[in-house]
Amino acid sequence: MTSPHSWPPVSWLPLSWLSRSWWESRDPQLSAVRRAARVTLVACLGFYFCRYALSSPAMAPYALFGTIALGMLSQIPGNARQRARTLLAVLPVTWVLITLGTLLSVSNWAAAAGMFVLGFAVTFAGVGGPRLVGLATGMQLLYILPCFPPYDPGVLPERIAGVSLAVVLLAVAEVVLWPGPQPVPYRERLADAVDALAGCLAAIADHWDGDPRGKERLAALLPDATEAGDALRPSRLPVTQRPASAGRRDRALSSASATTRLVLGRAVDLYFADDRDAVSLPAAARLLRETASCASAAGAWLRGQGEVPDTDRIAGALARFRAEREAGDPTGVAPERLRLGSLALSLGEWTKSLVTELRIVARAPLRADVQGPYWYASRPAPSLWWHRLRENLTPRSVYFQGALRLAAALAVARLLAGELDLSHGFWVLLTILTVLRTSAAETRSALRPALTGTVIGSLAAAVLLVYGTDPTLYAIALPLVMFIGNAAGPLLGQGWAQALFTLVITLVFAQLAPTDWHLAEARVLDVAVGALVGVLIGLFAWPRGGSGELHRATANFLGASAGVVRETVATLSSMTPPGTALPLAREQERLAEASYALYQSERHAVARLDWQATLIAGKHAVRGAEALLRDCPTGRLLPCAALLTLATTDVAGRFEATAQAIRSREVPRTPDDPAPDLGWPTDLGRDLYHLADLRVWLDGLRDDLTRVTGRPEHQGPVPVPLA
Repeated sequence: MTSPHSWPPVSWLPLSWLSRSWWESRDPQLSAVRRAARVTLVACLGFYFCRYALSSPAMAPYALFGTIALGMLSQIPGNARQRARTLLAVLPVTWVLITLGTLLSVSNWAAAAGMFVLGFAVTFAGVGGPRLVGLATGMQLLYILPCFPPYDPGVLPERIAGVSLAVVLLAVAEVVLWPGPQPVPYRERLADAVDALAGCLAAIADHWDGDPRGKERLAALLPDATEAGDALRPSRLPVTQRPASAGRRDRALSSASATTRLVLGRAVDLYFADDRDAVSLPAAARLLRETASCASAAGAWLRGQGEVPDTDRIAGALARFRAEREAGDPTGVAPERLRLGSLALSLGEWTKSLVTELRIVARAPLRADVQGPYWYASRPAPSLWWHRLRENLTPRSVYFQGALRLAAALAVARLLAGELDLSHGFWVLLTILTVLRTSAAETRSALRPALTGTVIGSLAAAVLLVYGTDPTLYAIALPLVMFIGNAAGPLLGQGWAQALFTLVITLVFAQLAPTDWHLAEARVLDVAVGALVGVLIGLFAWPRGGSGELHRATANFLGASAGVVRETVATLSSMTPPGTALPLAREQERLAEASYALYQSERHAVARLDWQATLIAGKHAVRGAEALLRDCPTGRLLPCAALLTLATTDVAGRFEATAQAIRSREVPRTPDDPAPDLGWPTDLGRDLYHLADLRVWLDGLRDDLTRVTGRPEHQGPVPVPLA
């Protein structure tokens, strides 16, 4: 099978197009075809109405390219009505961009400076989430179009009218023309995973209550539960469907997803746990059954079938379990007999976190003691957006890097196009938007099909213009060529898209003014200049893209997590005051997640490690530390401080070794040596329960690191933009 980014041989196409499997593999629900037809109809309708009914050559191209900018170059998330509302909401922004482009075209330097500022601002705004990321390229095109000579502010009303017509028609078309099947909502995916988790926990509770079939049911449920958890992976979702915005709802959904996957991992641990002679087994079974019930209620609410889950239930169950556990003195009990109760307690605490996160999604009141990871729960939306922008306004942020490199490339290209007096110079900048990717390797891979397609399309256009054709035939051919060109990118690859888009441009400009074969020549020259600028900027400005920054940011996060482990144990065992480890780890976590989000948007081969499992290991360190510091008394474990220091050194050392391997771009080695056998004391009274809780956390962290290389993620192709 040919890669979507390659140029398939002509002999391969006819028979393959007749194959149903070919269509299903590339466009299973005909989404690309529907979108291509919708955009083609709106673009041609707006163009013909402005050009022939209103006789306005200034308005017509803005009606057509405005549709392409927001209909093809933009990836707007949501269902049809949500996409329509987004289009209407950004209409005033399109007016501002066209006005600035028109006014700044007074000089090359003014236009280039405006291109740099707006290019950076529009791209960097993508830190706010997929809705803004999807609009970035289209918004940039709406400034690029008017920022070239001739400087003519008098046509500004016509330009704005053309784009307004395009946006309104496109918004209507999104709702009434072939809207297509609705994507599976993220909440439904999360509900599947939470329901699977509830089933697993209920099966474990049955087993602990003496049902001999409980463990068999758990074994049968785990594969589907694992698949439901994996369905929440960002790599399994389109960019526009990931909960990645700066708002509290998406923050809470993303956190709930990570919590669900973590609890599913702990459920697997319980399958292998030895429950013989476990202390507090009946109380643990009751806690786990209540935990399963709360998870089931959370899944029902996610499907819209119940009330918002309440943390009081799970909090009450946790309090009762602690009280029942504290009623017995574990002095003299072997430490391993206390482990199962601590595992059940950790599952209850994580489920309480899950319910809290869903209450944030629902905007329901929270308990007064909710702090730490849920700092955003009561913050207003503008504050959260400003916080996201501010924390990424650093050269270490992948969003900052990407915005700066694209802004620099667009500004340089605009300046060169003006100084070289290139006709139709906006093609230079349009090529930048197509070719320049987040890494130098991706930019090089996009270069060959872009240039090849442009040359082939330009030759076909030159032949068409040399031999001449009745303008009426241009108008007839435009919808067909545009439809095929719009569909060619997602289905056939960038080479085909570039070739057909070149023909589209020829057919458009041939209807606006007399032209000849030099138009095709200008297209090739402009694309070559844009490709050269894109390649050079891509080589010198953060050439590794998201992959390079992901290695560094993840290594920093794991290193900070090691510090959290050391500081938490020191605080609990010897009353050492908490330091800055937790705040630092939270900051590094946010940067690592941003790097991972960008990495997911790039095209990669099979990754050498499971990035999501790596981030979850760090999250477990941070969230677990917060729970232990909140619920365990400090200074009560001083008699075993030396043993805890040895255990902590082992776990933190593994985190640091994994971080160093990732920083060096090596595959972390899974340690073969087991946890140190330290001979834990049995004479601490009820403090043995807290020691067991702490040990379960440390053992879980050690186990998390074994999964870093367990399931590398395959990255699928990135959708091919049309330019």
